[in-house]
Amino acid sequence: MIKALFFDIDGTLVSFKTHNIPQSTVEALTKAHDDGVRIYISTGRPIPFITNLEQITALIDGYITTNGALCRVDNECFGLHVLLKDDVRTVLTACRDKGRSCVVVGTEHIATFQETPTLKRQFVDYLGLKDFHFSSLDEVMEEPILQVSPFFTMTEEAEVMPRLQACVSGRWSEVFTDITHVDADKGKGLESMAKHEGINIAETMAFGDGGNDISIIKRAGIGVAMGNAGANVKAIADYVTKSVDEGGVSWALKLLREGKIG
Repeated sequence: MIKALFFDIDGTLVSFKTHNIPQSTVEALTKAHDDGVRIYISTGRPIPFITNLEQITALIDGYITTNGALCRVDNECFGLHVLLKDDVRTVLTACRDKGRSCVVVGTEHIATFQETPTLKRQFVDYLGLKDFHFSSLDEVMEEPILQVSPFFTMTEEAEVMPRLQACVSGRWSEVFTDITHVDADKGKGLESMAKHEGINIAETMAFGDGGNDISIIKRAGIGVAMGNAGANVKAIADYVTKSVDEGGVSWALKLLREGKIG
C-alpha cells in the first residue's frame, strides 16, 4: 500500500506550456491527501526557486530540494550535502573559458555567473522566475554551496565532470545540468526524507520526467515516468503514465487505487 507520494515539479506537476498544475492533478492530490497519503516534493529547484506550487501548498508535507542536497519539513532542514569549493571554482573556471553561464546556489542566496540571454530565457521565461532577485557571486561564494548549474553542452559536461573531486551531474534540460555533491541526488533525498518521517520506502511512489529524476524513480517502491519524459527515464520506470498536460499524475493515481499499478 502506498503511503507517500513524491513529485518532481517542472514537467511532472507543472506544465511547461501553462506554468500551472493541471486541475485534474490538483484534485487527485487533494483526494490522496484526504485519504491519509503524504505528499512530498522532489525537485532540482532550490527553496527560493519554488514559486509555482500555490495550488497545492497546503497539501505538501515536505520538500526534497536542490536535487537532494537539502531536505525540509516545516522549518526544519536536514540531509545537507555541500559542494567542495574547489569543485565550484573548477566549474566556474570552465564556464569562463567556454563562455558559458552558470547559476550558483548557496544555502541562503543564489547568484549567476556570466549571465546570457540563454540563462534569462531558461530561468526567467521558461521557469517563470520573472521577479527573482539574484545576489552577487562574491556573497554566495561565502556560503556553503549546494549546487551549480552550468550551461554546458553534454560534450562539455562529459569533459568537465572527471575533473571534479566529489560531484554528480543530473541533467533535465538540453541547455544546462545541475551539479551537486556526489552524496546528493533525489534517490538519496528520498532515503533522508523516509528516515526523518518514519516512512517505509517500499510504500512510496515517485513521479518524474527528467534525467535528475532517475535516482528517485529507481529507489522508490513504485517509480513512474511521465509520458513527456525522456526515453532514458521511461526505460527505468515501473510504469509510464500520460504526459503532464494529459493528466498523467491523476491517471496513474487512478490506476493505483484500482490496483492496476503496484
